[in-house]
Amino acid sequence: MTQDDRKRDVAEAALQYIGDEGFVGVGTGSTVNFFIEQLAGIKHRIEGAIASSDTTEKQLHAHHIPVVPLDSVIEIPVYVDGADEATEYLHLIKGGGGALTREKIVAAASRKFVCIIDDSKLVDRLGRFPLPVEVIPMAQSYVARQIAALGGQPELRQGYTTDNGNIILDVHNLSIMQPVEMENTLNGIAGVVSNGIFARRPADILLVGTDYGIKTLE
Repeated sequence: MTQDDRKRDVAEAALQYIGDEGFVGVGTGSTVNFFIEQLAGIKHRIEGAIASSDTTEKQLHAHHIPVVPLDSVIEIPVYVDGADEATEYLHLIKGGGGALTREKIVAAASRKFVCIIDDSKLVDRLGRFPLPVEVIPMAQSYVARQIAALGGQPELRQGYTTDNGNIILDVHNLSIMQPVEMENTLNGIAGVVSNGIFARRPADILLVGTDYGIKTLE
């Protein structure tokens, strides 16, 4: 079974959490692309989708799935997104696609966060994948120095601007022993918009695609 097969299977498994006549938050990334394809098959059952990025919004429109702004809903019943890394405690690193800030907003506004990954993304401890940090451009050097003081090695994501008009520093070799504390510390640096640790608001359900079926962690 290929990695794409595992992604496709786990994306299909997420459909069981989609209720009728409600809204669905939709994340960003390669596994989510498979989910959007699956969601198109039941689009008649939902009122609309809330997109976490401009890219996702375009993909939803391409599948003729109605897209509504977050401001138009009070609460999202379920949010489906992938992750670059996940632990059995449902802590995540996200933002490889650059949409971490909007993903955090949609996750915070959702009653249930269903994270879908293939088993290559399941790790014992976060930090192998470089941690994305969205930063106000004028603060780049200051934030980089503060992150270096924490033991990380920040690197500017070249040629990339977020949907919010900001830059991303990808932080290598950062030891994330306590994800909640590290998330709070990074968010406290002036100039940081958000970071890719999802621990304060972790996933509620983690679906893992494997060669032997879907593993569910709650």
